[in-house]
Amino acid sequence: MSIEELQDEVDKLLEEMDELQEVCDTLPQCDEDDGCATCETNKKIEQLEEKIEKLEEKIESLMGDEDED
Repeated sequence: MSIEELQDEVDKLLEEMDELQEVCDTLPQCDEDDGCATCETNKKIEQLEEKIEKLEEKIESLMGDEDED
């Protein structure tokens, strides 16, 4: 994958995460003390954050390789 493709994927995941976060605060379990721990939406957000972090690491790695050329 090229840097542009990876960045596009990051952007898509960020948009998806933003949409989930908008819904997140309005869910009934958000009123509970351990609401986030049992929330499927919160788990999806965490998974997206992990994917984004990995993609950004790949982008940085590829950019570092280009700088060496």
